Amino acid sequence: MNKEVVILANGEFPVHPIPLSILNAAPFIICCDGASNQLLQRGITPHLIIGDGDSISPENRQRHLTIFKQIKEQESNDLTKAVRHAYKSGAKKVHILGATGKREDHTLGNISLLMTYARKLEVKCYTNYGIFIPSEGNQTFKSFKGQQISLFNFGATHMHAKNLLYPLSDFNELWQGTLNEATDTLFTIYANGKYLVFKNYKEESVSRLK
Repeated sequence: MNKEVVILANGEFPVHPIPLSILNAAPFIICCDGASNQLLQRGITPHLIIGDGDSISPENRQRHLTIFKQIKEQESNDLTKAVRHAYKSGAKKVHILGATGKREDHTLGNISLLMTYARKLEVKCYTNYGIFIPSEGNQTFKSFKGQQISLFNFGATHMHAKNLLYPLSDFNELWQGTLNEATDTLFTIYANGKYLVFKNYKEESVSRLK
């Protein structure tokens, strides 16, 4: 398996140019079984389909039996099964697409699991509106002036920032770090511990989706 892998989950299919370009240029695609129906319908065949088998159509399952890996256990969702397989197979960097949208409970679960995945891999999650980046310690991020930034704290302390419009604190509620804004082409988060960063795409590129 390639060191860099794209995993497509069964949420909202990528339509924004950024996640679409990542999908089209992927050296290796792992598809959760439910997402395989959408991907194959668009003429793209993944390198591997993973899941418990309850969402892939019978026709696609039979036609692509050689690349379908069924994992029946129900203790984890199909996205986690795909990430685990990528890690065990030697992947170092994972781009997750299609992890949000459709069902809100799945969206929240997939977003929160990013911190778990980041313990073993370099992982980023691209939606049709922005990018989630699991982070730890002092980190500097590329940005643009006016970019909307949200932060979600996962136990970090002594949080403060450079080049964000509003100051940070050691907040505990999920909403408290949302709706910030970059004031330059780079911003830096200083923290002891882990946190999740969301950066939206440029407004004009998102508005074309509506």
